[in-house]
Amino acid sequence: MIHMKANENDYHKYSEAIDKIQEGNNAMIELFNELEDDDPLIHFGEDVMENIEKAKKKFGDDVVDEKINTVVREMLSWLDLNDVE
Repeated sequence: MIHMKANENDYHKYSEAIDKIQEGNNAMIELFNELEDDDPLIHFGEDVMENIEKAKKKFGDDVVDEKINTVVREMLSWLDLNDVE
């Protein structure tokens, strides 16, 4: 067992360090408690998700994201959404 001797200044520094650690822990707990569930905007079917993953592997994220956005944008243009904020 190692015995460390500390003077008043050392005790003060360690006490401050422990207080800061505790403040950080409390802040992390508060952030965790404020987290909301990440609910996806669109719930794709499992088969669609698999094909999106395959397409992204083959063509890259940017190309697939652009294609999906183009299709969804076109589909949404068919809907009358002018009265919705």
